[in-house]
Amino acid sequence: MVKTDCEHGDNASLDGSEGESSSEDEYLDSDDDHEGQEDDVKEASKAAGKIAIALQRAAPGPKVNPFDDKPKVKFGFEEEDEVGARDKKEEMAKKKGKDAINAAQARRSALDELMKEEEKAKKRSNRKDYWLSPGIVVKVMSKSLAEKGYYKQKGVVNRVIDKYVGEMEMLESKRVLRVNQDELETVIPQIGGLVRIVNRSYRGSNARLLSVDTERFCAKVQVEKGLYDGKVLRAIEYEDICKIAQ
Repeated sequence: MVKTDCEHGDNASLDGSEGESSSEDEYLDSDDDHEGQEDDVKEASKAAGKIAIALQRAAPGPKVNPFDDKPKVKFGFEEEDEVGARDKKEEMAKKKGKDAINAAQARRSALDELMKEEEKAKKRSNRKDYWLSPGIVVKVMSKSLAEKGYYKQKGVVNRVIDKYVGEMEMLESKRVLRVNQDELETVIPQIGGLVRIVNRSYRGSNARLLSVDTERFCAKVQVEKGLYDGKVLRAIEYEDICKIAQ
């Protein structure tokens, strides 16, 4: 009987040790499960972080000024205001440019008019009542000399007597005559010929004949040599220029 109890006690002790071992295994299993859950949470957090970074890179964000604490975001109406201001500045600049051009043209026109008036005044003040000059070719228009065959004949003025009388040698007959300037007429050469300005402005200057206007009885000449060398006179009257003898 004693033996039986001992055996029973031994069995009881064995059962007790097996119970303790089972409890330890359950505790270890629960620790492993807890650590696995923590690992899963960490992996999920990493995955979420990667997704967030990828989304930020994919989505275009506002331009950031490194000198500003916060990025500046421009709205549509602000951009329209900037465009409108820029267009307004361009229009104002164009208007100023046009105004400057118009002002310059107005000044130029006023200057041209002033020069024309001065030229006219100069011509009026410089006109003399005598015009004969040595070395020019003139035409006899005296009807009193027509009987002697000198009417509309040409001659070269050799010298001037008392400002109004020319002593001239006739080209055809070589006769020398003295004729008052009132009975003489200036001679206009062919285009390109040399003339002398015998009255008004530039009196005494030699010039090249550029063209003639038969309707207005005037010519266009260009002064050669002297103080006014190269100056073009666009409408000088026939009576103020005369052919130079060659």
